[in-house]
Amino acid sequence: MTALLAEKTAVVTGAASGIGRQIAHTFASHGADVVVADIQEEPREGGTPTHELIREDTATQAEATFVECDVTSRDDVDTAVAAATEFGGLDIMVNNAGIVGPTAPIQDIDPDEYDRLLEINLDGTYTCCQAAVEAMLKRGEGGSIVNMSSVAGIAGYANLTPYSMAKGGIRMLTYSLAAEVGQHGIRVNAIHPGVIETEMTTSDFPIVGTDEEAATLETIPLGRFGKPEDVANVTTFLASDLSSYVTAESIVVDGGAFRSA
Repeated sequence: MTALLAEKTAVVTGAASGIGRQIAHTFASHGADVVVADIQEEPREGGTPTHELIREDTATQAEATFVECDVTSRDDVDTAVAAATEFGGLDIMVNNAGIVGPTAPIQDIDPDEYDRLLEINLDGTYTCCQAAVEAMLKRGEGGSIVNMSSVAGIAGYANLTPYSMAKGGIRMLTYSLAAEVGQHGIRVNAIHPGVIETEMTTSDFPIVGTDEEAATLETIPLGRFGKPEDVANVTTFLASDLSSYVTAESIVVDGGAFRSA
């Protein structure tokens, strides 16, 4: 395998589980040292913690460490970014941490749930972008920031109004920040996953393995749900020099469902 991220260091938030876990491992397989930043060390799906998985994988030849990080805390985020300096400095920031819900009509949404969702998904991404930009500017070698949005941040979905708002905000944050920091060699892009097989789509907002599965699959031209690897591969492209002339871009990873709707 070509080492697309050799001599790079990445911070990946929400990397203990799901898509973030796969991104961290894929980055390591391409030569990057990885800071796994999450509120918990144990994967939701079970198994070896992400940073230990990377260390134990003799094929990666990469270093990894875990930092307990709540993205709503600037102190926690600064600690995660500082951990990257132990591997040489921050080159890549992947803002993947997030939650889904509340899933209800707008009149039934509890204000506290609304605040929590916006604080984690949108404010947390902003805080991580701010910390990453500060570190990258100080280092003076540019960098790549990848923000995890959603197809819900483009199309909007009934009973997912706060989530769609937050993910749409991430999209505009990406565009604006890319325009602001491009002159410093910092690229900022967003990914919009569709239905990806993780704990989120099997437990938090169940689609996979439910009565909705068949109907949902009919809306996807490629005829399958996404795998975490599908998102991780696109993230690797955006983090690497293969995308050195790509910024302020949104890439939809949903098997064609959004365009065919």
